[in-house]
Amino acid sequence: MADPIFNQPHFQSDEAARALIEGIRWPNGPVCGHCGETERKYTTKRPGRWRCGNPACKKDYTVTTGMVMESSHVKLHLWLQAFHLAASSKKGFSAHQLHRTLGITYKSAWFMHHRIMEAMREGGLDLPPMGGSGSIVEADETYFGKVENPQPSDQRYGRPYLKGGMGAGKRAIVTLVERGGKARSFHVPRADKATVSKIVMENISHESRLHTDESKLYQGANAFFASHETVKHSAKEYARGDVNTNSAEGYFSIFKRGMKGVYQHCGEKHLHRYLAEYDFRYNRRAALGYTDEMRTADAVLGAVGKRLTYKKPH
Repeated sequence: MADPIFNQPHFQSDEAARALIEGIRWPNGPVCGHCGETERKYTTKRPGRWRCGNPACKKDYTVTTGMVMESSHVKLHLWLQAFHLAASSKKGFSAHQLHRTLGITYKSAWFMHHRIMEAMREGGLDLPPMGGSGSIVEADETYFGKVENPQPSDQRYGRPYLKGGMGAGKRAIVTLVERGGKARSFHVPRADKATVSKIVMENISHESRLHTDESKLYQGANAFFASHETVKHSAKEYARGDVNTNSAEGYFSIFKRGMKGVYQHCGEKHLHRYLAEYDFRYNRRAALGYTDEMRTADAVLGAVGKRLTYKKPH
């Protein structure tokens, strides 16, 4: 490879790659990927493979057990190269580029890419609310790509909503961005008031200042947040003092340029993973003190406990 960074040992050798991943996942020593045992373990004849000493388990494990790389036939140092490429490319790194760069089949590259995006996905009940006292959180929605299986629109006075208007037949995305902080994006079936209100209420601290455009989707939000301030884009007002949605618009700009220029096609059922990938890099951008190596390590750590397989394991 032309990039000199790939001359580092962990990008060239499986043994060095395994040692690096062990240091990321097991900073305090090996942990059984099946039962979580940390003390009782035995070495085996195969380097990097351990046998659990817990009588109720006694299973063999490696550092990739329970990670997206488990049981993969692709060499571990190539996995690390792929993680680094995905973490360091601001607008994304397509499976075709991965296929050509790593010298593997397109099928393997596509599957690796989706596994890495899954590793980058953050979610669940453990995510804290965004913002807080004195913080500003921007909320905005956009539309990207055509809906693959459009559903009949709701009827109002005999006419469908959004007929020929903004968002008609397109995939809806709602993004929340904390000013100077992180982003959180959602692909929703429809960006209606009920859906958007639920996302805003569940993901933003009620002590925050909420900034939006003049959309009716956010009407009434002032009763639940420290303040709800808007800019009127239809009147070409994009900022009023510190009131704006420029951070959210900036996020959408990066996302759309990457999706159009790098990926070019994205099946709707996979859109949530692409959003997770852009959220991941945005939340670890250089302005927040992150380096490519730090992003790569976080992506590798995010691979723990996630599996994507061709067929569901029995």
